[in-house]
Amino acid sequence: MERTSNGGMLYHEVQESNLCAVHCVNTVLQGPFFSEFDLAAVAADLDGKERQVMLEGAAVGGFSAGDFYSEESHNVSLGGDFSIQVLQKALEVWDLQVIPLNCPDAEPAQIDPELESAFICHLHDHWFCIRKVNGEWYNFDSLLAAPQHLSKFYLSAFLDSLKGSGWSIFIVKGNFPQECPMSSSSEASNSFGQWLSPEDAERIIKNTSSVQGSSSASTNRSNANVDQQRPNQALSREEVQAFSEMEDDDLKAAIAASLLDASAAGANLGAIGTSKETEEKK
Repeated sequence: MERTSNGGMLYHEVQESNLCAVHCVNTVLQGPFFSEFDLAAVAADLDGKERQVMLEGAAVGGFSAGDFYSEESHNVSLGGDFSIQVLQKALEVWDLQVIPLNCPDAEPAQIDPELESAFICHLHDHWFCIRKVNGEWYNFDSLLAAPQHLSKFYLSAFLDSLKGSGWSIFIVKGNFPQECPMSSSSEASNSFGQWLSPEDAERIIKNTSSVQGSSSASTNRSNANVDQQRPNQALSREEVQAFSEMEDDDLKAAIAASLLDASAAGANLGAIGTSKETEEKK
C-alpha cells in the first residue's frame, strides 16, 4: 500500500511569469525543490557541454570553431522557458527518468496510464505535470488555481485529448521523494507554491469553475458549444501562446546573469545533491 506523502497534502504552484517549467518540476517532486536559478544553472552546464562537443567535432572535421560556436543558449530563453533536457537533468538529481510516451519502452503506459506515477506535458513553451499523489491523480497545471482531481477513467481520456491537440507527453519513472525536505511547509522557497488538502483543492477548483462559468455565460455564449466539446484544460495552441507571452524583465535579467557564469552550475547542482543525500538518510 502506498505510503501517504507530505501528510496527505498536495503541493501546487500557480503560474509566475514564464516559470511553468519550474512549476512542472516542483509539482512532479511535490515540493519547492528547484528555483528558476537552479534550472538556469543546469541549462548553463548543458550549454557548456554541448559547445565543447561541437568545438571538438569542428577540430576533428577541420571546420572553423565559429561555424559551430554560439553564445545563445539552446536550453533556456531569456523569458525563462527551459528545454526538456533541462527538466530531465533536474529530475535525474532525484534518480527519476523522463521518457517520451510514444517510445517503444512506454508501451505499457500507452495501454494503461494508471500504472504510472507522473506525466509531463509540453506545448508551445508551456509545461505542466499530471501526478498521482496518495493514490489519486491530479492535474497540476500552473494555470489552474489548485490541483484538479482526475478520475482513473478520465486520466486516459485526458491524455488522449492532449495528444490529439499536439501536446508532447513524457513519463516520469523512478522512486519519488515521499516528503518535502523542509521542516515546515510554511518555509517554501518561493512565493508561488502552496500546500493544499484535497478538500481545499476541490473547493477552489469548483469556485473557480463557477466564476468562470458565469463570466462565459454572459460574454461568450457563442462559443459555449465549442468549449463543451473540449476536455477541461486541454488548451489550444493560441491559448498557450497567449500565456507564454507574459514578460518579466527582472527575471530575464536574472537568468541572463546566471547564464554568464556557467561555473555556477556545479555549485548549485552540488547543493541540490546534498539536499537529496539528507533526504535519503531520513
